[in-house]
Amino acid sequence: MLKASEHAMIRRAKKGDGQAIEALIRAHQEALYAFMLRMSGRPDVAEDIVQEAFVRVLKNLDRFDTRFRFSTWLFTIAKRLYVNAMQKHRPTYDSDVVNAREGEGDSPGQGAARRETVGNLRTVLDFALRELAPLQREIILLFHQQNWPITEIAVYLEMPEGTVKSHLHRARKRMKKAIEACDEMHRHAQEVWA
Repeated sequence: MLKASEHAMIRRAKKGDGQAIEALIRAHQEALYAFMLRMSGRPDVAEDIVQEAFVRVLKNLDRFDTRFRFSTWLFTIAKRLYVNAMQKHRPTYDSDVVNAREGEGDSPGQGAARRETVGNLRTVLDFALRELAPLQREIILLFHQQNWPITEIAVYLEMPEGTVKSHLHRARKRMKKAIEACDEMHRHAQEVWA
């Protein structure tokens, strides 16, 4: 969504326009849920955080600073809720619910092989993500899963762009090292990328 149209929609939502509110939620709900699911590893926690984040955003729309992206503000609120939730819940990772898709092969065997490959990829990624510190995991997810540019991540995390780049680089290296150190994960990774 373009920034100008997003701001127009926010102005309408502030006035109580139900369609604008619904459009804002639809535009950001899926991305926020995917991000929170990867951060927490728990669908129930991710759903609760997303729901509560939208409730808080809608109650406080008058506080939104139009110099920034709406998604940055929304993700910031969700992150704070996540930190609070982490005090109550220990994360577990459930890859089966993240981006599950049907196979596209011509035969049942091709579909099964594709599902197995995708499952192995999720297993490898979840394993590698668990090896990261929370800040590095967050940066990896924002950059690779949410496609946020470095500049937006830097604003969101309130740190210099160079620091974000360093964390991103070190996180990738750490993930690769963790995968290579585990025979099973390394084998799965080789199957996926071969």
